[in-house]
Amino acid sequence: MTQLNATRFRPQRIALVIAGLVAVGAIGTAILRQDGDDAPSEAITAESAGIGDLEKAARESPEDSGTWQRLGLAYFEAGRFADAVRAYDKATQLAPGSALLWSALGEARVMASERDPMPAEAAAAFEKAVAIDPADPRARYFLAVKRDLGGDHQGAIDDWLALLKDTPPDAPWRGDLIRTIEQVAKIHKLDVSDRLAEAGAAAPASASSTPLAARAIPGPSADDLANAAGITPGEQRAMAEGMVARLETRLEGDPSNVDGWIMLMRSRKTLDQPEKASKALADAVAANPGKADYLRQQAAVLGIRQD
Repeated sequence: MTQLNATRFRPQRIALVIAGLVAVGAIGTAILRQDGDDAPSEAITAESAGIGDLEKAARESPEDSGTWQRLGLAYFEAGRFADAVRAYDKATQLAPGSALLWSALGEARVMASERDPMPAEAAAAFEKAVAIDPADPRARYFLAVKRDLGGDHQGAIDDWLALLKDTPPDAPWRGDLIRTIEQVAKIHKLDVSDRLAEAGAAAPASASSTPLAARAIPGPSADDLANAAGITPGEQRAMAEGMVARLETRLEGDPSNVDGWIMLMRSRKTLDQPEKASKALADAVAANPGKADYLRQQAAVLGIRQD
């Protein structure tokens, strides 16, 4: 299969990435790893097996939905979104009753889209997921994104707030969800302070009760979001690079944040900066020698090797 060309920095995708707080996977993939009985097997395999091993496993067990699910996650984390779509599509054919698989397919379709930030096929997958499980958090999140993109900003915020009420306090994507609500509300001059408090988010997303990994993922400012749709692709890339630079700065002050280092590596890979991606891996290993094997395994999934 052909790997996604990271140099094609699509404006439509970047607009959605910005709106979704730097990396769509920051919420979507984090939800996947918290949601459902199948999630641990995906996370474990992404840590312990490379894409080549997973492709081999899929060839040897083509009727095993779990194998295709794990391959889809590996492709997604490596930025190979079209391949992730094919893997998740196969998994849903084999296990059509899994809401988790349908929402994963929807997210992969969003990221693989060349032009549409919320293609109809992605929305249909999210709708399928909530039809099976109305509580599926990833599908609920992205269906609210769809409402926001369609101009129903209040409706989107209502849906995100409902999701927030159902979100465990220790969910690693909770902080990003709160920031999304706050920033979209600020752009469209909507007051959500009382409703955030009612949903259990009276404290800001950076408060100590928020998991460290979530606090360390930098979100765009309200001005960033307001201006993203009206600037050139080159300017959008510069905006994204600025966000990645902010993450790098945060990691200098908090080098023990392993999830942040993985986010930095993935971001550098997406920006087609292989040398900086390798340096991020080296710096992460140097700062966290006890997590060296895990960091190298995550980097291998992304196609990054330490120099």
